[in-house]
Amino acid sequence: MAKGKGIYKRGNVYWIAYAGLDGKIIRETSRSDKFKDAETILIKKRQNIREGKMPEVKHIANHTFNDLATDYLKWAERQRAFKQKGLVVAQLKDRFGTLPLRRFDTRLVDSYQSERLQAGKKVLKTEEVVANKPGTVNRHIAILKHMFTKAVEWDMVEEETLKRVRRAKMLEENNRRLRYLSKEECRTLIDACADYLKPIVITALNTGMRKGEILSLKWDNVDLDNGFILLDSGMTKNGERREIPINATLRATLQELFKGTVKKPRRIDVPYVFYRVVFDDSTGETKSTGKAFLNVQKSFEAACRRAKLKDFHFHDLRHCFASHLVMAGIDITTVKELLGHKTLTMTLRYAHLAPSHKVKAVDILDQALTSLPTSQKQHGQEGAVNE
Repeated sequence: MAKGKGIYKRGNVYWIAYAGLDGKIIRETSRSDKFKDAETILIKKRQNIREGKMPEVKHIANHTFNDLATDYLKWAERQRAFKQKGLVVAQLKDRFGTLPLRRFDTRLVDSYQSERLQAGKKVLKTEEVVANKPGTVNRHIAILKHMFTKAVEWDMVEEETLKRVRRAKMLEENNRRLRYLSKEECRTLIDACADYLKPIVITALNTGMRKGEILSLKWDNVDLDNGFILLDSGMTKNGERREIPINATLRATLQELFKGTVKKPRRIDVPYVFYRVVFDDSTGETKSTGKAFLNVQKSFEAACRRAKLKDFHFHDLRHCFASHLVMAGIDITTVKELLGHKTLTMTLRYAHLAPSHKVKAVDILDQALTSLPTSQKQHGQEGAVNE
């Protein structure tokens, strides 16, 4: 038997394919991630066929999407983006719940894409899905497809269903949106923020950190002595450790939070830099809960309204950070490292904000082409190159 013929991999598990007595192709999982195991099973199956025996084919139970979601979430607990993935899976459960996995096909997934794009704020409540933009819908479909990949590995559905789900195409995304504030607008926004939101926004503007990175930040990640915020691999989107310098503005903000004030003393028992507060109706004051923020969407939108800023989202604070760095003359590679981009592709969206670099480059070229060696200048041949 040719090595690999009739054996293929689905995820980490090897599958086998062979012709039955009636000539139809039968596909089965070997339940193993070792090629040799799959090869042994395939040889035995083919031997049975040659002897006129029909191999016993395991019948897969009729699982529902809820069954898959339960198993998938248990598996996903080891993933870095488990919290975000869990939110998406919860919404997929709301939509598909008791639907048998075998009922899924390309048309059903296409319909779901359309529903997400048209749903709007009336149906969707969490921040992750409010916009219903193509990028958001694509994240849902990517997770749905991966769930069915695992379903096949776990013998919860046949591979043919996975093929139908995979035929659904991703939507075209427009990731060129670049909204940033002027220096004056940044100050206006900060002034419009509630007291507990203000240091969060200052941190975003001065570090370019993502919202999730900021809201999960702990004092263990902050090195005020050496002036760095150290993000562990489990905190970052790309899974890589990142060091972010602390500038003077951010240092003053973090030091005030670390030391606390008379009105708001620091809670030593709370590991988070930023933690939730609740409004006490009886006293008219806010009290800390000691728990990390799940979101700051409503308070941020309120601050934007007070600052009279339109079409501005929390993630745009990251654009502000990068845009002002580039406009200040910081090279694009350094900006990439500070943002935590794996490649320059995403960072290059800010390149157009540094026209002075292009002017400088052309000026240097001009000097190189028009200047003469010292020996020529000594003999009065300054104009020789231009003639």
